[in-house]
Amino acid sequence: MWLCDSSVGRKVVMSISGIALILFLTFHASMNVVALFSAEGYNMICEFLGANWYAVVATLGLAALVALHFIYAIWLTLQNKKARGSNAYSVTDKPEKVEWASQNMFVLGVIVILGMVLHLYNFWWNMMAAELLGIEGLAHAPGDGYAWIVETFSCPVFTSLYVIWLVALWFHLTHGFWSAMQTMGWSGKVWFCRWKVIGIAYSTVLVLMFLVVALAFAFGCVGCGSCWNSACPVTC
Repeated sequence: MWLCDSSVGRKVVMSISGIALILFLTFHASMNVVALFSAEGYNMICEFLGANWYAVVATLGLAALVALHFIYAIWLTLQNKKARGSNAYSVTDKPEKVEWASQNMFVLGVIVILGMVLHLYNFWWNMMAAELLGIEGLAHAPGDGYAWIVETFSCPVFTSLYVIWLVALWFHLTHGFWSAMQTMGWSGKVWFCRWKVIGIAYSTVLVLMFLVVALAFAFGCVGCGSCWNSACPVTC
């Protein structure tokens, strides 16, 4: 099958899965922004999703997309190293007009994956997983997403790690966005630069939506009204 056997096919899989993940991030960021204005509204969304069958199916689909995207990223990285052969570890000058993000997409991707693991630990495990497994004795109810946001970003360690994650995500998205369009054949001579500008603008707005929520709760602009408090479960 050409999607597996050819480098072009693998790039197509990377592009389609990447675009799908960007759409999910857009939904997630829009959902998070609600927490800035209404605890009740945010928790209503959390309750609507919760551990309902459609949310579970969507989560499994998302996990499959992430796994597919990451596996193909490793595959393409190994393929590129193999193609370079003995020159893979030679010292060369930085190619002109090649973005830093383009040269470090795999490393950025690893940071993004690690950030997702942290996010699963802080939220998914305490919310959907707790509801599915019937875990009791948690600090907050599984459906009280607002309380979990307050607790998570009360910790300076978690907030700092999220900021690092979001910076890496921004670099990853700014390159991945226009690269996906180019792979899909939607980028001609005229639209190449346009897609790059659109990608930077879209990625910036998207990441800022996540970042504003994290920092607003961290510095007490919303939530419990205290910043950098002792609620952090990590010894700082």
